Amino acid sequence: MHPAEHRALRELFVFTRQLANHWESLGKFLPTEEATALRAGSGAARDLLAELEPLTSARGLPTATMARFASRFASPRPGIPDRALERNQALRFAALDAHHVVTLLAYIANAAAADGDDELREFCSRWERKLRPHERAVRLAAVALGERPDEAIKPADASLAGRVGAKLNSGIGAFGEWFDGRR
Repeated sequence: MHPAEHRALRELFVFTRQLANHWESLGKFLPTEEATALRAGSGAARDLLAELEPLTSARGLPTATMARFASRFASPRPGIPDRALERNQALRFAALDAHHVVTLLAYIANAAAADGDDELREFCSRWERKLRPHERAVRLAAVALGERPDEAIKPADASLAGRVGAKLNSGIGAFGEWFDGRR
């Protein structure tokens, strides 16, 4: 296996696990339409992980070790928790999760083809096709919020902690707007 494939598979495990956990968590406090898309995508990511483990193990790549090692260096999320974000921001970050994983699957498929690993190429191509509709659904939900700006800037999480975090985030945004206006 070429080092490019090895490194990318490690990254795929970390980012797919992050996508599954993030989308499941985010889906718990967003409105039904958005939550449904997030939960479906989270389930698909978990299915991918279940199939990925035996595939990587058969190639001598222990996914648990790979994930622990890679997660020390890879940070797929911004430092701000979803609870402190506006709905549009949380959904746009979620869409980036899926975009990264889908792009990574296409990259690994091409690397595997160049290395002559048809099984890995087919696996990654199949999962790229399976995850694209989930990526698209969340991206379209984020884009659609642009048509409803008052909803777009509501806190992603309506709990007290979410509202406080969103107020802080809004204050930072207002300061930026004030600062930009002074120039």
